Amino acid sequence: MKIILKVLIVAGALWVSTQLVDGITVNTGSAAKQAGTLIAVSLIFGLVNAVLKPIIKTIGCAFYVLTLGLFALVVNAALLLLTSWVADKVDLPFHVSGFLAAFWGAIIVGVISWVLNMILGDD
Repeated sequence: MKIILKVLIVAGALWVSTQLVDGITVNTGSAAKQAGTLIAVSLIFGLVNAVLKPIIKTIGCAFYVLTLGLFALVVNAALLLLTSWVADKVDLPFHVSGFLAAFWGAIIVGVISWVLNMILGDD
């Protein structure tokens, strides 16, 4: 049940980022298709984060320390760009146009996810 809630939280955060950041788009007709697309993209984003983020943190540990954790913003933006690429490969109409859009989108997704996890509790 907790995993479903987290997927829905990330999907909502992705929706907010599509509304606030010009370079992040979901090109679907109806609201139901858009919600389905965002849920599928949030699953892809979760898988990308689960697989690659620990590897990147291990390899780039020195960068995290030297930048006082700001390197995490760059990593999250790159993972959002990778998610956009994977979504394109599986024919999902989700697109991030460049690094700057991914950077702001990753900040929005991260902040919204953090706030909602604080409110709802995190195991």
